[in-house]
Amino acid sequence: MSKICLPEQAKMIEALEPAADAAGRTGAYVSLKNAGRAFVVVHIDQGNAATVALTVEQATAVAGTGSKALTNNAPIWANQDCAAGDTLVRQTDAKSFTTSAAVKHKMVVFQIDPASLDVANGFDCITVKSGASNEANITQALYILTDLRYAQATPPSAIED
Repeated sequence: MSKICLPEQAKMIEALEPAADAAGRTGAYVSLKNAGRAFVVVHIDQGNAATVALTVEQATAVAGTGSKALTNNAPIWANQDCAAGDTLVRQTDAKSFTTSAAVKHKMVVFQIDPASLDVANGFDCITVKSGASNEANITQALYILTDLRYAQATPPSAIED
């Protein structure tokens, strides 16, 4: 039986702290140079029937340098009613995802392959962005970097270039 030690085999970084999302927000930028894969996990407590648009962008540095849309579509999963069940449903691969307007607790997961970024032009960082919605909609996001090059008790920082 395989034993997983998440803090040693994956790097977890807060992207967006829980907050109202009336104007939309930009998450922290993280470097994927030491990761083989990144998951962007967004949790939404939707208190108003207004959709929430989510995008993942790429940049050349954790300062957000040259931030732009992803080069390629990414696999996306969503659970648009977490109270009804724990199943994440595969969505159409895309560069963004917009939730339904239903007032529910939701989870959306983007899977990012660092090799699918514009690596030829030095893009190795990502961020998550939420679009303008409603002040009653609370969003938060977490990055989970996996397949680390240097799995260890304390994996290298991903918030530094």
